[in-house]
Amino acid sequence: MSKKYKILVADDDSDILEIIKFNLERNDFEVTVTNKSTETYELALKIRPDLILHDVMMPDMDGFQVCRKVKSSDILRDTPFVFLTARNEEHHEVQGFELGAEDYIAKPIKPAALSTRLKAIIRRYTKEEKLPSLQLGIFRIDREGYVVYKNEEQISFPKKEFELLYILASSPGKVFSREDVLSRVWGNDVYVGERTVDVHIRKIREKIGDDYITTIKGVGYKFVIG
Repeated sequence: MSKKYKILVADDDSDILEIIKFNLERNDFEVTVTNKSTETYELALKIRPDLILHDVMMPDMDGFQVCRKVKSSDILRDTPFVFLTARNEEHHEVQGFELGAEDYIAKPIKPAALSTRLKAIIRRYTKEEKLPSLQLGIFRIDREGYVVYKNEEQISFPKKEFELLYILASSPGKVFSREDVLSRVWGNDVYVGERTVDVHIRKIREKIGDDYITTIKGVGYKFVIG
């Protein structure tokens, strides 16, 4: 029997919650719902979901505040966080990705596609890749511990930022296109836009410095040392 993934869903619209819960349970998810975003964090600590699906605009606390709290938690920070958003809120996407969100799903919900999309995200997060750690000049990138050291000073990265940096650093001097990065880091089954890569590159540069990732205009990015 395949594993049932646990999903925590937060939305202030009871009809949407009912639709999502019904359809995800039909597809072998264990679903916990709440219409109060102030309950999300404590519920997540209690049930340890495989993914949190959260509406952006909530009356008691917006989804960005909840995402920030989840991603700052040592216990929950590697839990994929996906936003539900009305189409007129799509300008918020960059803010969400900067906080560490995995994806955005627009309303109205397409139930069949939702199930497939969430499973793809979870599989991507839980896949174990046996890849070596890297030593590149002043950088040591510990693949097993998901830790980066610059001159032996530890730098913390969310999972996707780490994976993106690791891919670039694994082949110094090689140019990776945005499409290649999207496929390797997010997978072919998960739709995210090219600007997602740009946001993550910017956040990495803020942490390691601007001199180590070069933009090749119209092509992509490469990692350089010395």
